[in-house]
Amino acid sequence: MASEQTIQQRIRLALSKGPVRLFRNNTGALRDERGQLVRYGLCTGSADLIGFRQVEITPDMVGQRLAVFAAVEVKSSTGKPTADQEAFITMVKHFGGIAGVARSVEEAAALLQRPSAESELQR
Repeated sequence: MASEQTIQQRIRLALSKGPVRLFRNNTGALRDERGQLVRYGLCTGSADLIGFRQVEITPDMVGQRLAVFAAVEVKSSTGKPTADQEAFITMVKHFGGIAGVARSVEEAAALLQRPSAESELQR
């Protein structure tokens, strides 16, 4: 069974081309030289891979392109997202981004092909 780190690397390398760009989002905390706690990363619960997918607006919508925020939480075949990770995914979808859990390159590719999270919210 592949580790989350291995799956994450495979997803990032396989899918960060064409209209998609994904970046590793390390999160955590450490103490600096003065002993103060310094948090790093996007936010608590933020996804392992963050980035964007280019979306082309149809001609009747001015014909411009825009980037839609994307967040992929990578898990092994047995891993489960934490409550904070689920809340982050829900928030991204609520604001029109693409977000979800992926356990393989194929699941991540399917997630990133979704035109919008808005349709999922309406179900």
